[in-house]
Amino acid sequence: MRVTLERSNLLKSLNHVHRVVERRNTIPILSNVLLNADGASLALKATDLDLEVTEATAAQIEQSGATTVPAHLLYDIVRKLPDGAEVMLATNTDGNSMAVTSGRSSFRLQCLPQSDFPELTAGSFSHTFRMPSSALKSLIERTQFAISTEETRYYLNGIYFHAIESDGTLKLRAVATDGHRLARAELEAPSGTEGMPGIIIPRKTVAELQKLVDDPDVAVTVELSETKIRFTIGSVVLTSKLIDGTFPDYQRVIPSGNDKKLTIDRQSFASAVDRVSTISSERGRAVKLTIADGQLTLTVNNPDSGSATDELAADYDSDPIEIGFNAKYLLDITAQLTGSEAIFMLADAGSPTLVRDTGDENALYVLMPMRV
Repeated sequence: MRVTLERSNLLKSLNHVHRVVERRNTIPILSNVLLNADGASLALKATDLDLEVTEATAAQIEQSGATTVPAHLLYDIVRKLPDGAEVMLATNTDGNSMAVTSGRSSFRLQCLPQSDFPELTAGSFSHTFRMPSSALKSLIERTQFAISTEETRYYLNGIYFHAIESDGTLKLRAVATDGHRLARAELEAPSGTEGMPGIIIPRKTVAELQKLVDDPDVAVTVELSETKIRFTIGSVVLTSKLIDGTFPDYQRVIPSGNDKKLTIDRQSFASAVDRVSTISSERGRAVKLTIADGQLTLTVNNPDSGSATDELAADYDSDPIEIGFNAKYLLDITAQLTGSEAIFMLADAGSPTLVRDTGDENALYVLMPMRV
């Protein structure tokens, strides 16, 4: 194999694929990126056996061929080369090493044979649809903060995507929960989603996807089956296994009878929560909200370090209520809201609270209270 290409093109592609590679691997080949030079492009592929990313980039190919080299090492080398440089990749005759040359810099990397590189067999996909990357990005960003990190409830370690009939139209809905809070976002379902299975996209796949959907003008092609999903975003193809589990019936935890409505300036509220939580203990992080006519008082008591209070004007005309929440969860939710005001629908101190976004009626959040 003998290939010459622009540093910027190679770096961009490596940046997309190398993140999939785990730093510590018991299987040496999984630390490598597969390079395949053919025609007028160099294709790069990396996998961790659950997730696979491939991307092709334009290159001058003097001799086609394929090999695998350490992914993070190659990425670090290319990253440190000067802007505008040309990079030449060439394997030796027996294929056990590859020279990386640019200007006066040269490196030699150990290769492992292409034949050892695992394929993530995708099988056939039952559903295919296209959507703007901005739409997919908004579904992910509104929900991914609520993904559980608790490995025992593995079916919560991702975002649940499904098509659902709502108010007479078909919606594509994304839901994530960790048992303490729930985030739900939806949009009008693209054609092709009809009858799609409900799927759980793993946390790591969601994180990679989030980095790839940064260009709002690109359309994303989504192909899925009950066990796999594939996203094609420009020249990048991301294929992932899905979480094999049943997502809980989240509709049951979304309260419908909460009749106490608190409307508050989102930015002022987030700043006040941030201020008073300075004093809270890392473990508890509880902030008490005391809501009465036209006023909200935030209180934090920490027996080890002291107490804090803050007051805000609020639009509220129901019975007075005291309720406690995890300060971090409040900040996470207010960070997702796009409107200038946040609406909290409350029931009592022990029941879930519904949070709505005045700037986006397609998103809603549920927060479990804490005892304070």
